[in-house]
Amino acid sequence: MNRFYIFFSSIFLFATLEGKQPNFILFITDDISWDDLGCYGSKVAKTPHLDQMATEGMLFHGAYLSISSCSPSRCSLITGRYPHNTGASELHTSMPADQPVFPEALQAAGYYTAISGKHHMGKAVNRGFDKVSGGKGPSKSADWVPMLQERPKDKPFFFWFASSDAHRGWALNDKAPLYKPEDIEVPPYLYDGPVTRKDLAEYMHEVSRTDYYMGQLRAELKRQGIEKDTYIIYMTDNGRPFPRSKTRLYDSGIRTPFLIARPGTIAPAETRSLISSIDISATILELAGAKKDKRIQGVSFAPILENPKATVRDYVFAEHNWHVYQAHERMVRWKDWVLIRNAYPHLQNLCMEGDPSHPAGAELWKMHAAGKLNKNQLDIFQKPRPALELYDLSKDPHQLRNLVADKKYAAEISLLTQLLDRWAEDTGDTIPKNPTPNRQTPEGKRFKGWKHGTQPGTSRGATRINHPGPIRE
Repeated sequence: MNRFYIFFSSIFLFATLEGKQPNFILFITDDISWDDLGCYGSKVAKTPHLDQMATEGMLFHGAYLSISSCSPSRCSLITGRYPHNTGASELHTSMPADQPVFPEALQAAGYYTAISGKHHMGKAVNRGFDKVSGGKGPSKSADWVPMLQERPKDKPFFFWFASSDAHRGWALNDKAPLYKPEDIEVPPYLYDGPVTRKDLAEYMHEVSRTDYYMGQLRAELKRQGIEKDTYIIYMTDNGRPFPRSKTRLYDSGIRTPFLIARPGTIAPAETRSLISSIDISATILELAGAKKDKRIQGVSFAPILENPKATVRDYVFAEHNWHVYQAHERMVRWKDWVLIRNAYPHLQNLCMEGDPSHPAGAELWKMHAAGKLNKNQLDIFQKPRPALELYDLSKDPHQLRNLVADKKYAAEISLLTQLLDRWAEDTGDTIPKNPTPNRQTPEGKRFKGWKHGTQPGTSRGATRINHPGPIRE
């Protein structure tokens, strides 16, 4: 990408009606996988508002989160930094006060900023917002329209709206359709039984409820006559809360649905260009004409909004750290290749949503004990696990066939391993000598005296490292 193109791309994107600064709504859902929306190919999902947004704006096929775990994902997003660089890389660790919060830069540029709904990042984040709300209703989304109505009318705005849907437990209501278990699509790595189907059906209800609130938001923007002045972004913090999805580095856990619309500015399009969630802060700041904090490791994908074939990065990286169970996995994607490296191959790769206390997990464990699972459904029971996994997404979208042992892929393995090594070195990532252990047994029994260990990157002072790691070939 040459400087001439980037310059004129930015000029185009900065242009607004009457020279106004654009508004932004960042809509973050909880625990929804990228392919559980109609616009991403689901034959079951009833998501008409998001599907319409996809036809009117830009749909990303290559958007990745930096981590597939709730609070670390949100902390990474709001800082524009990799989780091990934020000091909040594990579940339920609050972000340190010395980390950047990109809405602060928007405030400095004249924006009114507000956050509503699921927070999950710690009190230090609040300094970036003029208004902080815990949200209302089962999805925490019921006060979003009133906040749009009651905002100061003399300032551009940035709203961080975070739904608690589709986090467990399910809260069925009249804001979305009910799904029949027999109509559900069951991923090949889950057991296709009545309990799992019912569990997925209730999950899909909450997916549709996020769609309902997107419809409410877009309708309110139209009522106020500011739809053409507003970038509206839809994404999630990690994949569906089921075994082999949430907390994992497969696409089911780490790839996010990502839609962005602004009528009259973003032409309808789809793009396969890679972006990372750490890039969102840099992009919003560029589009707002606000100053980017030097600690942000992400890059702006504004050029892609002008040209869907443009690229701003050739690689995306992601991590999986402690989330109830001990973990240290790292992922890199390049083209259609994905390499995952596991520092603890001797451990089962578990997540709380996959244990026997949750319906789909319980059925999976029951069928495992009965010897009724196929090889694709055995993932969470593997012990030991492979230290390296290589997948070709063009031929294996569910990432079920590990190609590491095939010698004809030696060049790809070497390249991707080197990239992970460079990224770890550049960004200060480490494998802790005193890692956080499992908090409980797979059956949910808490261990006495449990406490957090050392987070990755601590020994190298990763919270003070701003290097972005490899970005372009």
